[in-house]
Amino acid sequence: MSSRFLKIFKLYQILIDVVLLNIASIAGAYLAFSGDLSLLKGHIPVIIFMNALWLLLSQVTGMYENFLILDSVRIFGRTTRLFLLFVICRGLVFMMLVQNNIYYKHHNRLFFYMVCVFGVLLFGGRVIVLAIRKKQRKRINDSRIGKNVVILGKSAAGAELYNLFEKKGYSGYKVLGYFDDDIERSKQSVIAEGGNYLGPVMACVEYLRTEKVDEVFCTLPAFNREQIHNLMTEADRNLVRVRFLPDYYDVFRKPSKIEMIAHVPVLTVRPEPLEYAFNAFVKRTFDIVFSFFVIVFLLSWLVPLLAILIRLDSKGPVFFRQLRSGKDSAPFYCLKFRSMRQNDNADKMQATKGDNRITRLGAFLRKTSIDELPQFFNVLIGNMSVVGPRPHMLSHTDEYSVVVDKYMVRHFLKPGITGWAQVNGYRGETKTLEAMEQRVEHDVWYLENWSFLLDMKIIFLTVWNVFKGEANAY
Repeated sequence: MSSRFLKIFKLYQILIDVVLLNIASIAGAYLAFSGDLSLLKGHIPVIIFMNALWLLLSQVTGMYENFLILDSVRIFGRTTRLFLLFVICRGLVFMMLVQNNIYYKHHNRLFFYMVCVFGVLLFGGRVIVLAIRKKQRKRINDSRIGKNVVILGKSAAGAELYNLFEKKGYSGYKVLGYFDDDIERSKQSVIAEGGNYLGPVMACVEYLRTEKVDEVFCTLPAFNREQIHNLMTEADRNLVRVRFLPDYYDVFRKPSKIEMIAHVPVLTVRPEPLEYAFNAFVKRTFDIVFSFFVIVFLLSWLVPLLAILIRLDSKGPVFFRQLRSGKDSAPFYCLKFRSMRQNDNADKMQATKGDNRITRLGAFLRKTSIDELPQFFNVLIGNMSVVGPRPHMLSHTDEYSVVVDKYMVRHFLKPGITGWAQVNGYRGETKTLEAMEQRVEHDVWYLENWSFLLDMKIIFLTVWNVFKGEANAY
């Protein structure tokens, strides 16, 4: 029962979620309609539509992909994102139904009860299902039920697979042993970790004929065409699946993707969600809407007010324009409210704590990040984004691109008014090379893990930090 349960676990989870959704929809409607069954009957078409909506959104968001092997934190993260998206879409549907007599009087209560009940059932159900999954995994590992596999090559990748399959009981795999041409080294290594050495690589062909093997994992750095042909032929004859691990394992230990250009496989070694047109469209649409809102409702009255105060505080222009490095390292003029007295080092030297160039008003503007607000004009015209790596001075780009690993990778994105590095404490002056390396590391992480919800989180944390105050804001 355990092995079969794991194979259809994804289907079980989909069915469980749909059942919970229907229970929540009926219970929420019953509470909202005060038990009036006649009203509940008229609500059935909406419940059916909600089922279809949930299945569509779960497919779009990839909710159930790799559900069996994902850790619980990622599963709850996916569940949260899907639930919030579902609530938003459900709210839009209820707004369209408000003209219906059933929903005109009860739509607020109905929406509230359905969302609350479904949220409790969904997340409570996740806890129970994950506990069941953990128990089934342990039972499979203890009873040695599952897929029998062999590993070709005693490499780092092979050792990592063995550790996942044997020591962690990963998805019910059982390693029968290794095949490797370096007999002495492999024997010593395999014995040391408690494994089983089965012989040289091509002995695997005969082994597949005589033993029950479900899958072969090839981790060899070199494998000639004839060997591949013989192995694949014998595997096909014995209904054995063959999986190849690339020999760049030691170099790229992060999710990679193989794309087909015509019939040529091309490996992408760094995930970039914003390379997808839909994601880029979502981010750019948000940038336009958000920046337009700030400009119309905030800067329209704040700019004239601050213009007067800045001019009264010190001589010079209201705005400070500085060339900075943008997307693809193209220079652009970044706008700020002027917070310093005019000086010859503005394009070379960062502001430091107690910097005598900063004016009295400028100190307040920098402390509250108000000096950055004109950059929403940069966002609106398209050379910046609301969220992204902070743009650096051209001189700093020239300096750090030579000494900081992956420094230029951050320029794959548009620079932002705020960013992942900034909300994690790496804002303002970079006093040491290590501080810049940490900033770059956070910027690259953001590039590889972008999502709309991550942008919302960064914006929230930015606003929160403004009110809380930051030690590096000067």
